[in-house]
Amino acid sequence: MSRPLANADGSASGLATTLALTGRELTRVLRQPSRIVATIATPVLLWVLLASGFSRSFQSPSEGAAGTAAGYGGYLLPGMLTMTVLFTSIFGAISMIEDRREGFLQSVLVSPAPRWAIAASKLLGSSIVATLQASVLLPAAFAVGQGFGPMGLLLCAAALMCTALGITGIGLAAAWWIDSVQGFHGVMNLVLMPMWLLSGSLFPLEGASGWLRALMMANPVTWCTRAMHAALGAGDHQAGAWLATGAFGALGVALGWATLGRGVRRL
Repeated sequence: MSRPLANADGSASGLATTLALTGRELTRVLRQPSRIVATIATPVLLWVLLASGFSRSFQSPSEGAAGTAAGYGGYLLPGMLTMTVLFTSIFGAISMIEDRREGFLQSVLVSPAPRWAIAASKLLGSSIVATLQASVLLPAAFAVGQGFGPMGLLLCAAALMCTALGITGIGLAAAWWIDSVQGFHGVMNLVLMPMWLLSGSLFPLEGASGWLRALMMANPVTWCTRAMHAALGAGDHQAGAWLATGAFGALGVALGWATLGRGVRRL
Protein backbone atom coordinates (compact mmCIF):
# COMPACT_ATOMS: atom_id res chain seq x y z
CA MET A 1 0.00 0.00 0.00
CA SER A 2 3.03 2.32 0.17
CA ARG A 3 3.34 3.09 -3.55
CA PRO A 4 0.00 4.80 -4.16
CA LEU A 5 0.33 6.92 -1.03
CA ALA A 6 3.02 9.20 -2.40
CA ASN A 7 4.21 10.69 -5.66
CA ALA A 8 7.76 10.30 -7.02
CA ASP A 9 8.77 13.61 -5.45
CA GLY A 10 7.57 12.45 -2.03
CA SER A 11 4.47 14.64 -1.91
CA ALA A 12 1.20 12.91 -1.12
CA SER A 13 -1.31 12.42 -3.89
CA GLY A 14 -4.73 12.86 -2.35
CA LEU A 15 -6.62 11.36 -5.27
CA ALA A 16 -4.33 8.33 -5.54
CA THR A 17 -4.59 7.79 -1.79
CA THR A 18 -8.37 8.02 -1.84
CA LEU A 19 -8.69 5.57 -4.73
CA ALA A 20 -6.20 3.11 -3.23
CA LEU A 21 -7.77 3.06 0.22
CA THR A 22 -11.31 3.00 -1.16
CA GLY A 23 -10.34 0.01 -3.28
CA ARG A 24 -9.02 -1.66 -0.14
CA GLU A 25 -12.36 -1.11 1.61
CA LEU A 26 -14.27 -2.62 -1.33
CA THR A 27 -11.92 -5.61 -1.54
CA ARG A 28 -12.34 -6.25 2.17
CA VAL A 29 -16.11 -6.48 1.74
CA LEU A 30 -15.88 -8.80 -1.28
CA ARG A 31 -13.74 -11.16 0.78
CA GLN A 32 -16.49 -11.43 3.41
CA PRO A 33 -19.51 -12.90 1.59
CA SER A 34 -21.20 -13.81 4.87
CA ARG A 35 -21.28 -10.11 5.76
CA ILE A 36 -22.95 -9.27 2.45
CA VAL A 37 -25.54 -12.02 2.86
CA ALA A 38 -26.34 -11.02 6.45
CA THR A 39 -26.80 -7.32 5.73
CA ILE A 40 -29.16 -8.05 2.83
CA ALA A 41 -31.00 -11.10 4.19
CA THR A 42 -31.95 -9.53 7.52
CA PRO A 43 -33.98 -6.63 6.03
CA VAL A 44 -35.52 -8.97 3.42
CA LEU A 45 -36.66 -11.41 6.11
CA LEU A 46 -38.05 -8.61 8.26
CA TRP A 47 -39.79 -7.08 5.24
CA VAL A 48 -41.50 -10.36 4.29
CA LEU A 49 -42.62 -11.09 7.85
CA LEU A 50 -43.97 -7.62 8.56
CA ALA A 51 -45.56 -7.09 5.15
CA SER A 52 -47.41 -10.42 5.30
CA GLY A 53 -48.16 -10.49 9.01
CA PHE A 54 -49.28 -6.93 9.75
CA SER A 55 -50.90 -5.85 6.51
CA ARG A 56 -54.42 -5.93 8.01
CA SER A 57 -53.31 -3.75 10.91
CA PHE A 58 -51.87 -1.04 8.71
CA GLN A 59 -53.49 1.78 6.81
CA SER A 60 -51.12 3.59 4.49
CA PRO A 61 -51.27 7.38 4.21
CA SER A 62 -51.36 6.86 0.45
CA GLU A 63 -54.79 6.43 -1.07
CA GLY A 64 -56.01 2.94 -1.87
CA ALA A 65 -53.27 1.02 -0.03
CA ALA A 66 -55.09 0.14 3.18
CA GLY A 67 -55.17 -3.36 4.51
CA THR A 68 -53.22 -5.11 1.78
CA ALA A 69 -49.89 -6.87 1.96
CA ALA A 70 -48.81 -5.04 -1.18
CA GLY A 71 -49.74 -1.69 0.38
CA TYR A 72 -47.83 -2.27 3.60
CA GLY A 73 -44.99 -3.96 1.73
CA GLY A 74 -44.63 -0.91 -0.49
CA TYR A 75 -44.65 1.36 2.53
CA LEU A 76 -42.04 -0.75 4.34
CA LEU A 77 -39.59 -1.02 1.45
CA PRO A 78 -37.81 2.36 1.92
CA GLY A 79 -37.39 1.52 5.60
CA MET A 80 -35.79 -1.80 4.70
CA LEU A 81 -33.44 0.03 2.33
CA THR A 82 -32.51 2.33 5.20
CA MET A 83 -31.91 -0.66 7.48
CA THR A 84 -29.56 -2.20 4.92
CA VAL A 85 -27.65 1.08 4.70
CA LEU A 86 -27.50 1.28 8.49
CA PHE A 87 -26.09 -2.23 8.94
CA THR A 88 -23.56 -1.82 6.14
CA SER A 89 -22.40 1.59 7.35
CA ILE A 90 -21.89 0.25 10.87
CA PHE A 91 -19.70 -2.55 9.53
CA GLY A 92 -17.76 0.01 7.53
CA ALA A 93 -17.08 2.10 10.63
CA ILE A 94 -16.00 -1.01 12.54
CA SER A 95 -13.25 -1.49 9.97
CA MET A 96 -11.53 1.60 11.39
CA ILE A 97 -11.34 -0.05 14.82
CA GLU A 98 -9.87 -3.15 13.17
CA ASP A 99 -7.36 -1.04 11.23
CA ARG A 100 -6.28 0.65 14.44
CA ARG A 101 -5.80 -2.70 16.21
CA GLU A 102 -3.76 -4.10 13.32
CA GLY A 103 -1.58 -0.99 13.10
CA PHE A 104 -2.66 -0.13 9.56
CA LEU A 105 -4.33 3.14 10.54
CA GLN A 106 -1.23 4.31 12.39
CA SER A 107 0.97 3.58 9.37
CA VAL A 108 -1.32 5.53 7.07
CA LEU A 109 -1.58 8.48 9.44
CA VAL A 110 2.21 8.88 9.60
CA SER A 111 2.58 8.50 5.83
CA PRO A 112 2.66 11.49 3.42
CA ALA A 113 -1.01 10.83 2.64
CA PRO A 114 -3.26 13.84 3.41
CA ARG A 115 -5.75 13.31 6.19
CA TRP A 116 -8.70 14.34 4.02
CA ALA A 117 -7.94 11.47 1.65
CA ILE A 118 -8.07 8.97 4.53
CA ALA A 119 -11.44 10.36 5.61
CA ALA A 120 -12.72 10.36 2.02
CA SER A 121 -11.73 6.72 1.48
CA LYS A 122 -13.56 5.55 4.60
CA LEU A 123 -16.66 7.57 3.74
CA LEU A 124 -16.68 6.57 0.07
CA GLY A 125 -15.89 2.91 0.63
CA SER A 126 -18.62 2.35 3.22
CA SER A 127 -21.19 4.51 1.41
CA ILE A 128 -20.67 2.87 -1.99
CA VAL A 129 -21.02 -0.61 -0.49
CA ALA A 130 -24.10 0.43 1.49
CA THR A 131 -25.78 1.97 -1.56
CA LEU A 132 -25.06 -1.05 -3.76
CA GLN A 133 -26.27 -3.55 -1.19
CA ALA A 134 -29.47 -1.59 -0.55
CA SER A 135 -30.06 -1.29 -4.29
CA VAL A 136 -30.30 -5.09 -4.49
CA LEU A 137 -33.70 -4.75 -2.78
CA LEU A 138 -35.09 -2.24 -5.28
CA PRO A 139 -36.65 -4.87 -7.63
CA ALA A 140 -38.96 -5.76 -4.72
CA ALA A 141 -40.83 -2.53 -5.49
CA PHE A 142 -42.27 -4.14 -8.61
CA ALA A 143 -43.45 -7.13 -6.56
CA VAL A 144 -45.71 -4.83 -4.51
CA GLY A 145 -47.06 -2.93 -7.48
CA GLN A 146 -44.77 0.08 -7.38
CA GLY A 147 -43.06 1.23 -10.52
CA PHE A 148 -40.33 3.73 -11.11
CA GLY A 149 -38.37 4.80 -14.14
CA PRO A 150 -34.69 5.63 -14.57
CA MET A 151 -35.17 8.99 -12.85
CA GLY A 152 -36.77 7.33 -9.83
CA LEU A 153 -33.88 4.88 -9.67
CA LEU A 154 -31.34 7.70 -9.74
CA LEU A 155 -33.21 9.68 -7.10
CA CYS A 156 -33.48 6.65 -4.83
CA ALA A 157 -29.77 5.91 -5.28
CA ALA A 158 -28.97 9.54 -4.42
CA ALA A 159 -31.10 9.34 -1.26
CA LEU A 160 -29.41 6.06 -0.31
CA MET A 161 -25.96 7.56 -0.84
CA CYS A 162 -26.77 10.61 1.30
CA THR A 163 -28.17 8.35 4.02
CA ALA A 164 -25.07 6.16 3.89
CA LEU A 165 -22.76 9.18 4.11
CA GLY A 166 -24.66 10.55 7.11
CA ILE A 167 -24.70 7.26 9.03
CA THR A 168 -21.09 6.43 8.11
CA GLY A 169 -19.95 9.84 9.34
CA ILE A 170 -21.67 9.27 12.68
CA GLY A 171 -20.17 5.79 12.89
CA LEU A 172 -16.64 6.98 12.11
CA ALA A 173 -16.87 9.74 14.71
CA ALA A 174 -17.87 7.14 17.32
CA ALA A 175 -15.30 4.55 16.18
CA TRP A 176 -12.51 7.13 16.49
CA TRP A 177 -13.02 7.32 20.26
CA ILE A 178 -14.20 3.78 21.04
CA ASP A 179 -11.51 1.12 21.36
CA SER A 180 -13.59 -2.07 21.27
CA VAL A 181 -16.00 -3.49 18.72
CA GLN A 182 -18.35 -4.50 21.54
CA GLY A 183 -18.48 -0.96 22.92
CA PHE A 184 -19.01 0.44 19.44
CA HIS A 185 -21.96 -1.90 18.83
CA GLY A 186 -23.51 -0.79 22.12
CA VAL A 187 -23.21 2.91 21.29
CA MET A 188 -24.50 2.41 17.73
CA ASN A 189 -27.50 0.42 18.98
CA LEU A 190 -28.25 3.24 21.41
CA VAL A 191 -27.98 5.97 18.76
CA LEU A 192 -28.81 4.52 15.34
CA MET A 193 -31.52 1.98 16.10
CA PRO A 194 -33.84 4.60 17.65
CA MET A 195 -33.11 6.83 14.65
CA TRP A 196 -34.26 4.02 12.35
CA LEU A 197 -37.32 3.11 14.44
CA LEU A 198 -38.39 6.78 14.55
CA SER A 199 -37.80 7.38 10.84
CA GLY A 200 -41.23 6.36 9.60
CA SER A 201 -39.83 3.04 8.43
CA LEU A 202 -42.46 0.97 10.25
CA PHE A 203 -45.30 3.44 10.78
CA PRO A 204 -46.14 6.81 9.22
CA LEU A 205 -45.30 10.07 10.88
CA GLU A 206 -48.84 11.36 10.30
CA GLY A 207 -50.40 8.89 12.77
CA ALA A 208 -47.89 9.36 15.60
CA SER A 209 -48.74 11.12 18.85
CA GLY A 210 -47.65 14.72 19.32
CA TRP A 211 -44.38 14.19 21.21
CA LEU A 212 -43.38 11.21 19.08
CA ARG A 213 -44.15 13.10 15.90
CA ALA A 214 -41.89 15.93 17.06
CA LEU A 215 -39.04 13.46 17.60
CA MET A 216 -39.62 11.92 14.19
CA MET A 217 -39.59 15.29 12.48
CA ALA A 218 -36.29 16.17 14.20
CA ASN A 219 -34.79 12.86 13.06
CA PRO A 220 -32.80 13.33 9.81
CA VAL A 221 -33.33 9.69 8.82
CA THR A 222 -37.07 10.41 8.66
CA TRP A 223 -36.52 12.75 5.74
CA CYS A 224 -34.18 10.31 4.03
CA THR A 225 -36.93 7.69 4.21
CA ARG A 226 -39.52 10.12 2.89
CA ALA A 227 -37.24 11.02 0.00
CA MET A 228 -37.02 7.31 -0.89
CA HIS A 229 -40.82 7.04 -0.70
CA ALA A 230 -41.06 9.88 -3.20
CA ALA A 231 -38.43 8.37 -5.49
CA LEU A 232 -40.29 5.05 -5.56
CA GLY A 233 -43.60 6.74 -6.29
CA ALA A 234 -45.11 6.02 -2.88
CA GLY A 235 -45.10 9.57 -1.60
CA ASP A 236 -45.24 13.21 -2.60
CA HIS A 237 -42.10 14.92 -3.81
CA GLN A 238 -41.30 17.29 -0.96
CA ALA A 239 -38.44 19.70 -1.50
CA GLY A 240 -37.84 19.84 2.25
CA ALA A 241 -37.27 16.08 2.42
CA TRP A 242 -34.66 16.23 -0.32
CA LEU A 243 -32.93 19.23 1.25
CA ALA A 244 -32.81 17.50 4.63
CA THR A 245 -31.48 14.31 3.00
CA GLY A 246 -28.69 16.22 1.29
CA ALA A 247 -27.90 18.08 4.51
CA PHE A 248 -27.64 14.77 6.40
CA GLY A 249 -25.15 13.48 3.85
CA ALA A 250 -23.15 16.71 4.13
CA LEU A 251 -23.19 16.37 7.93
CA GLY A 252 -21.74 12.88 7.66
CA VAL A 253 -18.95 14.13 5.39
CA ALA A 254 -18.21 16.97 7.83
CA LEU A 255 -18.08 14.56 10.78
CA GLY A 256 -15.75 12.20 8.95
CA TRP A 257 -13.55 15.09 7.86
CA ALA A 258 -13.41 16.58 11.36
CA THR A 259 -12.69 13.20 12.94
CA LEU A 260 -10.03 11.79 10.61
CA GLY A 261 -8.81 14.99 9.00
CA ARG A 262 -7.72 16.92 12.06
CA GLY A 263 -4.23 17.23 13.39
CA VAL A 264 -4.86 15.83 16.89
CA ARG A 265 -5.70 12.17 17.01
CA ARG A 266 -6.20 9.47 19.60
CA LEU A 267 -4.89 5.97 18.78
